[in-house]
Amino acid sequence: MRYDFDKPVDRSGSGDLKHEVLQERYGRSDLVPLWVADMDWETPSFITDALKQRLNHSLFGYTVEPKDYWPTVQQWIEAHHQWKVEREWLTYIPGIVKGIGMVINFFLKEDEKVIVQPPIYHPFYLTPRGNKREVVWNPLKETLSPALPHNGERVFYEMDFENLEQVYDEKCRLLILANPHNPAGLVWDRETLQRLAHFAKEHHLIVISDEIHCDMALWDNKHIPFASVNDEAAEVSITFGAPTKTFNMAGIVSSWCIIPNEALRKPFYQWLAANELNDPNMFAPIATIAALQQGEEWRQQMLRYVEGNIDFLIDYCREHIPKIKPVRPQASYLVWLDCRDLGLNHRELIDLFVNKAHLALNDGEMFGPGGEGFMRLNVGTQRSVLEQALKQLSGDKV
Repeated sequence: MRYDFDKPVDRSGSGDLKHEVLQERYGRSDLVPLWVADMDWETPSFITDALKQRLNHSLFGYTVEPKDYWPTVQQWIEAHHQWKVEREWLTYIPGIVKGIGMVINFFLKEDEKVIVQPPIYHPFYLTPRGNKREVVWNPLKETLSPALPHNGERVFYEMDFENLEQVYDEKCRLLILANPHNPAGLVWDRETLQRLAHFAKEHHLIVISDEIHCDMALWDNKHIPFASVNDEAAEVSITFGAPTKTFNMAGIVSSWCIIPNEALRKPFYQWLAANELNDPNMFAPIATIAALQQGEEWRQQMLRYVEGNIDFLIDYCREHIPKIKPVRPQASYLVWLDCRDLGLNHRELIDLFVNKAHLALNDGEMFGPGGEGFMRLNVGTQRSVLEQALKQLSGDKV
């Protein structure tokens, strides 16, 4: 079956976040929204059909988890990431950001600290701060892309372990890892993950590895689950995942948590169960099973379309907006735009995108230190929408 990712989808009336809060967040509603991380094409029909089938039975009482729910998740992870996850390692969680908050409140005392690696997905530092924990910055080091070692137009990042050693103190209890990285779309290599695992083990750190973008590795890149790289990683890791980004169903909260180490897992899972926080709503398992059992062809076609959009974006900027340099992501549909050559301060950069180009993106300062002068653009949209947005940005309005 061929899926049509060019098909326009009218989201009006659906209450979607991407459009409904433009006035509130950007000060105007006449913007092309390329910000929040969901995609503009329809959730695949096999997921919708599975939900409709359940809706046809019009009694929505208490339910149990389908028997093939967790085996389906286990089989997907092993087939796609060569990681054999035991059933007892797995539980449902009601969202990854919520999961971060739960881990913080369960494992950390009020005077203990959380390490994050900016530029980074902003809830990684907002959630600890909101829970009155101190955030410690371990900024990534900017370097050249290994694929383009002599081309300074495309930035890349690596972990700064020397700085990590410097900023760590005995109150640091948790490090939150984006794997793949958001916003730059990096797929971390095995050596880096092993080095991080060793540091965490030696310094008694728990590592939350947010792997929600793991099934969206692009071109020949390969996602490596943090907990799978060695025994040290398995001992310190709490992995969060979900099918929601990949299959465009973020509104159906269907996240999971994986903890191999029983000493971490048992008390935390008992606490989740005592508060019924590990109970999925009836639709989450149905959508997950449909996605993972029937979604591989759709996923492959979607990834090829995203790759085409990224190529289009990079080529267009090179030809028409050379001072904006997209960082080619190794995973996901989120693209980190290096706008520093424009020579604009933060207020001027926002004004260019919002008030002149009429575009809604995530501004780089949102992602913490190192995000200054960048913007994050979501290419998970129809090619015609992306082209229109870039024409508006370049001043070539149609």
